[in-house]
Amino acid sequence: MAVGVTVGSITDELGAPSFVHSFFSTISAHCEPTGWGSRFPHLMNELYQGRLPHVKALLALAELQQAKATLSNLPPASVVWDIENRQPKPPWGDTIAPHITSLGNYFVSSTGRDVFSILEEALAASAEERRDAVLE
Repeated sequence: MAVGVTVGSITDELGAPSFVHSFFSTISAHCEPTGWGSRFPHLMNELYQGRLPHVKALLALAELQQAKATLSNLPPASVVWDIENRQPKPPWGDTIAPHITSLGNYFVSSTGRDVFSILEEALAASAEERRDAVLE
């Protein structure tokens, strides 16, 4: 079953649970030197855990944008599939599309959309509509 982000009645699919975990693992591994949620608490400790209150959506959006800026400077080979066990690699290995040039554009949803873009739209909608963002 795929994981999606829901705001109100709109759900956007992200992908398999392991893929979503990899997205957040990669952010934490490369952007949070003192541990999970230490730099991006709203993104990592609230949204990833399942629910981000709408009053914190703009804070999480700023965190997401900072993470994307950092990851955009790292090569695709730096992906982290699982932060708890850094040995496993993605199921597709190093076989990626030629347009993927960094970790900033590495993560593409199961529907073919950029995961950063999906989450940016969801967080903006959460703040604007005053509805919590739910990851499930």
